[in-house]
Amino acid sequence: MVSIATRPRGNPGSASLKEAIQKADVLIEALQWIRQFRGKITVIKLGGSVMEDSRALTHLLLDVVFMETVGMRPVIVHGGGAAISRAMADAELQPRFVQGRRYTDDATLQIVERVLAGEVNEQIARRIDELGGLAEPLNFRTTNVLLGRRIELVDEDGRPVDLGHVGSVTRVDRAAIEQLCHGGIVPVIPSMCVTADGAKLNVNADTAATAVAQALEADKMVYLSDVNGVRRDKDDPDTLVHSLAADEARRMIDCGEIESGMIPKVEACLETLERGVGKIHIIDGRLRHSLLLEIYTSKGVGTEIIGGEG
Repeated sequence: MVSIATRPRGNPGSASLKEAIQKADVLIEALQWIRQFRGKITVIKLGGSVMEDSRALTHLLLDVVFMETVGMRPVIVHGGGAAISRAMADAELQPRFVQGRRYTDDATLQIVERVLAGEVNEQIARRIDELGGLAEPLNFRTTNVLLGRRIELVDEDGRPVDLGHVGSVTRVDRAAIEQLCHGGIVPVIPSMCVTADGAKLNVNADTAATAVAQALEADKMVYLSDVNGVRRDKDDPDTLVHSLAADEARRMIDCGEIESGMIPKVEACLETLERGVGKIHIIDGRLRHSLLLEIYTSKGVGTEIIGGEG
């Protein structure tokens, strides 16, 4: 007689079966969000402490693979400040910052291009491939999708401020990015651009991600931070604001509840909302699977900023 192998049935009251049911409940909760965001573009700004923590980066990129697998269209825009600083130290070059931006002379530009648009960009795409996804690095050796111009700033006296080879994005090759998204491939974009005459420029990663989100009319944009979002008390994680309307965000800036480094990030979020992006999320990228928890659960783990009144 041939025996037929069957999976062992769990005791209805067993801990393992209860755990399996809880996992199924999580999937059911995610189902409504998976259906809602299927086919929608989400721009993810990757940088800072997340990129310096290989474990956190792996979990984050695994989240990205999951998002693409269930039908979302994630697009990654990244910086690489710490890696650039290490490469400059190896070359015995001293970093210099002007008005919060890295001054980029000829020698620094060569390092930024090699490290940011080369090594870091291709490493992120390669890691996504290793995790079972498909990714395409969009750099100067493959396909550049960011075009721009040199930044022109002035000081308090109205005199020009020289930042070297530093630029802002004026145009995004939307068609090239969307073609990859429609093909199930995650675009990975470094924060550098090219001018009309072919000059390469270093770009702030937050502003580059904002430009991409606006050009793609993204449904969502996610800023990965080293805090869990906007807090009413910046030193108390338990004062996290889970959902924040634009007018309330402006009020919190005016009264000082939002302060220091969070102000430019929230202001960039508000500007992005005004230009057609649906929602902005600020989350702690070091939290395991923070991207999935923010997008596919009802409460989320960070702050979502939406247009309109609270």
